Order: sequence, then structure tokens, then C-alpha cells
Amino acid sequence: MTERLVLRHFVETDRQAVVEIQSDPETNRYNPRPPDTATTLVMFDSWLEHWARFGYGYLAVRERGRPEAADGSDVIGMAGVRNREFRGEKVLNLAYRFRPSAWGKGYAAEAARASVEWAEREIPAIPVLISVAVTNTPSLRVVEKLGFTDYVEEEYDGAVSRHFRR
Repeated sequence: MTERLVLRHFVETDRQAVVEIQSDPETNRYNPRPPDTATTLVMFDSWLEHWARFGYGYLAVRERGRPEAADGSDVIGMAGVRNREFRGEKVLNLAYRFRPSAWGKGYAAEAARASVEWAEREIPAIPVLISVAVTNTPSLRVVEKLGFTDYVEEEYDGAVSRHFRR
């Protein structure tokens, strides 16, 4: 939890909200290969499996103080870390994505900061990495606010991306 947000592990009822967020064309403005519904469903299943296997992973994000909806419709975004291999090294991939209605409120930085702080406290041996398309100025600002440093720039998943780590 943060001052303004509730972060909790994904549950099955979050599936529809995740599909809406992940496949929204607005949330994929900088993604050359945006996920469709089928791809998002596979991703969501893998995120649930990651939770079951490791006990951590990407999180559903809700605004604090608002009632929780049984159908997951109160989920405004997702954030968190999960295991990933990058250049032969085990890292914790930091990711976040929010509904456009939640943009401009600082939620991405707040949720990402909470995720990074948790990871550095609970799994300090594994570095946190975030990959951002060089054209994604809003995410580059979040990365800067979080104190990440440039690691490498290369083509990644169809776009020139900067990879940062802490």
C-alpha cells in the first residue's frame, strides 16, 4: 500500500480489467507490437503462475479509500516486479501500466517506487531493471524520478529501448 494506492496480487477477477488496460490503444502508444486480447490473456495467466511459484509478481492497483469491486472494475492499473532473464542475468523486471483515466496523477511513479523498494528490501541480490522505448517520454520521466541509471540502449521488442537498473 502507498499513501494513495492499494497494491495487491492479481486474482482471477482482475482478468477483464487487465485485458482492458493492456490492450487499450492509448496505453500502447509507444509499443510497436501492442498485445491483443488473446496475448493479454496468456500474459495474465503467466503472471498468476509467477505469483504461485515465487510469491511475488505484478500487482493490481486500486485507488485507496474506494470500495473494492467484486468484478475487478476498480483496478486502475498494474505495477510490480517479476523474474526475467536479461543478457544472461537474472533480473527483476519492473513494469507498470495504467488506464488513461489514471494518468497525470503520479500513480505510475508511486506504484513503481513501492515495487522497487519492496524488491530491494526483500530480494536485494537480484537487480531491478526497467526497459523503456526511447520515444516514451512519460516513462523516461518516471525512471528518472525513481533514480534508475542508464544500463544499455538497444532494439528490444520492436523498438529502440533504454534499459535502466538500480
